[in-house]
Amino acid sequence: MKGFIFFGLIASPFYVAQNTVQDSLKTKEIESINFLKRLPVTKEIINVEKDLGHKNLGQDLPILLKNQMSVISTSDAGNGVGYTGFRIRGVGGTAINVMLNGVPYNDSESQGTFFVNVGDLTSSASQIVIQRGIGTSSNGVSAFGASVNVLTKSPEEQFYVNSDNSYGSFNTYKYSAEVGSGKFWKDRLSLMGRYTKIHSDGYIDRAFSDLNSYNFSALFEENKTKIRLMAFGGKEKTYQAWNAIDRKTWEENPKFNNSGAIYDANWENIIGFYDNETDNYRQNHYQLLWKQNLNNHWNLETTFHYTKGKGYYENYKQDAKFTKYNLPNLIIDNQTIKRTDFIRKKWLDNDFYGAVSTIYGNFENLDLNFGVVGNKYFGRHFGNVSAVNFPEIFEHEYYRNNGTKTEFSAFAKAIIKVNQFEFYGDAQVRNINYDTEIIHQGDDEGMELNKNWIFFNPKMGISYRINSGKLFLSYAHAHREPNRDDIFANPEIQPEKLHDFEAGLEKTFGAISFTTNLYYMNYVNQLILNGQINDIGEFIRVNSGKSYRMGIEVGALAKISDQWNVSGNFTLSKNENNDFKNETESGFESLGSTPISFSPNIIGNILLNYSPTTNFSLGLQNQYVGSQYLDNTNNEDLKLNDYFLTDINARYTLNLKRTEVDFKLLINNMLNKKYVNNGFVYDQNPFYFSQAGTNFMFGMSLKFK
Repeated sequence: MKGFIFFGLIASPFYVAQNTVQDSLKTKEIESINFLKRLPVTKEIINVEKDLGHKNLGQDLPILLKNQMSVISTSDAGNGVGYTGFRIRGVGGTAINVMLNGVPYNDSESQGTFFVNVGDLTSSASQIVIQRGIGTSSNGVSAFGASVNVLTKSPEEQFYVNSDNSYGSFNTYKYSAEVGSGKFWKDRLSLMGRYTKIHSDGYIDRAFSDLNSYNFSALFEENKTKIRLMAFGGKEKTYQAWNAIDRKTWEENPKFNNSGAIYDANWENIIGFYDNETDNYRQNHYQLLWKQNLNNHWNLETTFHYTKGKGYYENYKQDAKFTKYNLPNLIIDNQTIKRTDFIRKKWLDNDFYGAVSTIYGNFENLDLNFGVVGNKYFGRHFGNVSAVNFPEIFEHEYYRNNGTKTEFSAFAKAIIKVNQFEFYGDAQVRNINYDTEIIHQGDDEGMELNKNWIFFNPKMGISYRINSGKLFLSYAHAHREPNRDDIFANPEIQPEKLHDFEAGLEKTFGAISFTTNLYYMNYVNQLILNGQINDIGEFIRVNSGKSYRMGIEVGALAKISDQWNVSGNFTLSKNENNDFKNETESGFESLGSTPISFSPNIIGNILLNYSPTTNFSLGLQNQYVGSQYLDNTNNEDLKLNDYFLTDINARYTLNLKRTEVDFKLLINNMLNKKYVNNGFVYDQNPFYFSQAGTNFMFGMSLKFK
């Protein structure tokens, strides 16, 4: 069965969404989507309800996107709830520029994207735009593998009440309620609000997740003005599962989790686990989107935004020194006590705010797009400890440092139409300043820094319209600054540079939509994962000198009949460091050409959908991911094996008077494949993040209109 399905995957590379997007978008599209669709860049525009709604039962957005072109998704807890992430073209989340309505979502300092903080984000989204490669100039950090823009939905025009509820493996459940007012006040105002509760015990031992999220939106429309006010966010509590396990443990007990382990006096045997070894964080987003039609040729879109985040992760620190936490030794009954057990909390309290403004000009043979961005981030890092056996030592602050990051950028884009040709130009300037200061030194946390970068990022391309399609060729150059951890690990670390060449074909042949893309991404000082992690599970990156990623991406969608659709995609690639220098205790050794970590040479998906009636559908999704390395040393002992996954989904819709009832079933990893798609290297040994075997989710949605 596996061989048959995989043969079909290679022989019939069908692809979901690229050229069917016209069916999934409403006629009143935002200007950025209209402009993007014409550009000579590789892109997918995903209609969330149509393309992801059948499996939106509680798993995080990165997991729901796992069958998209060149995407690999992973989960710390193993079942897609809690801390999750994705890689695109082998590039990790810190190099993927994620935006929410065009507002940067990547954390300004770490550049990471933590979807756990906005649980059930998929239910708030209308479209998701994925650009692979550098793409076009946008807001936030430069895209060095892809950019993902999540566009949230507006309130509906008619009153409704909606409830989404699901339950599945590992005691995973989701409760969600949403209400929309419809238009009122002379059809100028509409409101909607949603609250979601998601819980999961996790596949990994004790890797539970408690996620609470909300979304409120108000839309005002009158004549040429549209104003949307949004407040959304969430609160999460997750038991830590970022330590991973060694190969022997994975083979014998893949669910084992050593986070929170308490050892005996000899540090030989685990005698228990701390029950609150957790991550706790709250994040609230506020956005005001103003769209103004100025005249027949010009439209203005401006967004003001503010994000507040605050939280901590908690650890049990056994037999630690008082001096480690800036505390004096205790003297009790003339005995000097130098060590005890502590409860440690490391806090992050941050604010991020700014404005994004873009003006669009539309003329007969010319389209213009000018944008300016100003953002500021202020982060407070501090740590508290409490002594387990000495209650007088409670919430002692042992370090504090601050980080401030400011960015001002501007870009200009133009599309000039000459007969069947469209010429595209794009120029962006980014000015970034990053300052850090130590308020209270402790635990080797923080550093005194003042960094400034000015980057010029030009892009250009050409498209040629053909019957029912187009050909395109593009070049883009981009720079990207290192993140906080990169700089702290090596203050002399260099920014990345990337030259990205893309060539593509989009074509429709009757009932078949086809797309193919060739890419060559030439890096200088690419910041790549070296396979190691720091003390909070974040991957450590190093400059790799010169390196490249090149490949072909192919996909299509075929409507076989009124009942059958087949779609799929595959990526064949080569990802190499030209001359990787490995750091050892005695210095650096040159390893020559080596594969880039976490970059498989083949990724493929095939999706089969059967709809015998308008209210019932059955889908089969298959994914194959080739082998990949945990670091850049080309060591076979540090290689992750290839894997093949099969998922099944079913959906039945019951239409009653003014009521719609949806029943959904999702079975993941139906063939119960034991596999790993993420890990790290410690002391030259591989450590794995186990992923769940066969698991399911069942859901029921009710919508009253």
